[in-house]
Amino acid sequence: MPILGTLLKKGIRIRESLEQEYSNPFDIQKQELKKLLITASQTDFGKHYLFNNILNAYKKEDQKAFFQLFKEQVPIHNYNKMYTDWWHAAKQGRRSVCWPGNVKYFALSSGTSEASSKYLPITKDMKRAIQKTSIRQILSLSKYDLPSNFFQGGILMLGGSTQLNNRGSYFEGDLSGIQAAQLPFWFQHFYKPGKRIAKTKDWDEKLGEIAKKAKDWNISIIVGVPAWIQILMEKILDYHQVPNIHEIWPDLMVYVHGGVSFDPYRKGFQKLLGKEIYYIETYLASEGFIAFQGKPNHRSMRLVLNNGIFYEFVPFEEKNFDENGDILESAETLMIDEVEEGKEYALLLSSCAGAWRYIIGDVVKFTSKEESEIIITGRTKHFLSLCGEHMSVDNMNKAIEMVGDDLNIEIPEFTVAGIPHNTLFAHHWYIGTDANVDTELIRTKLDNYLKELNDDYAVERGAALKEVYVDVLPVGTFYKWMESKGKVGGQNKFPRVIKSAQYEDWKNFIK
Repeated sequence: MPILGTLLKKGIRIRESLEQEYSNPFDIQKQELKKLLITASQTDFGKHYLFNNILNAYKKEDQKAFFQLFKEQVPIHNYNKMYTDWWHAAKQGRRSVCWPGNVKYFALSSGTSEASSKYLPITKDMKRAIQKTSIRQILSLSKYDLPSNFFQGGILMLGGSTQLNNRGSYFEGDLSGIQAAQLPFWFQHFYKPGKRIAKTKDWDEKLGEIAKKAKDWNISIIVGVPAWIQILMEKILDYHQVPNIHEIWPDLMVYVHGGVSFDPYRKGFQKLLGKEIYYIETYLASEGFIAFQGKPNHRSMRLVLNNGIFYEFVPFEEKNFDENGDILESAETLMIDEVEEGKEYALLLSSCAGAWRYIIGDVVKFTSKEESEIIITGRTKHFLSLCGEHMSVDNMNKAIEMVGDDLNIEIPEFTVAGIPHNTLFAHHWYIGTDANVDTELIRTKLDNYLKELNDDYAVERGAALKEVYVDVLPVGTFYKWMESKGKVGGQNKFPRVIKSAQYEDWKNFIK
């Protein structure tokens, strides 16, 4: 039975999508925060920060009184503050700490910058919210020019192991594992690689199992992080000795990706395909399903405004962040009606998982305020500004893509470190490519493109940023380093900016 037909037969409605389509973003978000505050008002957190007082401010004529009081009474939280002050108690089994009831699941997330795992609460309401947004994204495929046989196919989701660790009062594991373990019965017909393979913890064993079974499945949608999906497809082609993935899955038409910019991987993917497919970007973090691309050939994603998350936007400027990318207590935060197109903002979330004014570390830029559409430009800690060059991950991705196009080579992985150079500074790039290239030519082109893309960088290259170093390494070196850290597969990705102890460890590894 076609998946869209199944969704409609199961009574899945698109009311939420229509509500967002025809409502004012401010009004939606105002009501979303109100629902969150009401639900959590009798939790430990809600009582401590006087949520009832904030709710009373909704009665005032001033349309922003509630938001002003919310900012005054509830401090901004990073992970350490949120976990130390509140989440650790929920992890120990205490009820109604930040959200009503027990938290039975914690997603383990270390992102790309942290050495140790973070424990992020996944409540029943958050699991339900993620499922609802996933269905909204699947329903958006009706806007694409897809043949009828596409909807008969399965969905291959390549994530972490669905085998969860039982810690007594809670289960822990990868978010994709938590969600896959809770899939609705009707969806299991479409879901691949199936429960048995999905539980496999050994990454190489899992990829090998999928490669063997690939010909038995009719896959029309693939979901996963680009680096690991590319490795999987290469393994499938090698196992079955075919020239492209469409020899195995002729109905494959959609790849859903997220976590990192897809541009560095585009050339590599095209070589593995037999025909053009749609690339759909999604913004699913351990903290919630934040946005997804809802229209074909449209690079922006639309924020999900009415499904358990209230957003605040922090202008990504020096007045709001220190030199390490940590948010200041005095940081200015804005509601969605106050943002401007083209400016960069760090995201704060308050959610139905019991996160409150929580900074998730991502930086976004609005491409359309009217449609609430964004692109991800980087991370608060993944930027370089040793001396005022203000170089974002977005700058880096674009420059690397331009170099790759110029030289007609694939550069799927890279990282850069800011280092001392005599009394001033330098950037040290590590470029991952299996092509035979002239390192000095890459260095020159990369430097020149960054000057074109970033005026601050161009100024500092003539002042305090005295040198740019480039080392070219095989792509496999990046993945072997991640494997040495136990970060293979799932949502793991290599950091685009590498700092401090990580940088020293990386240098020792490549020696």
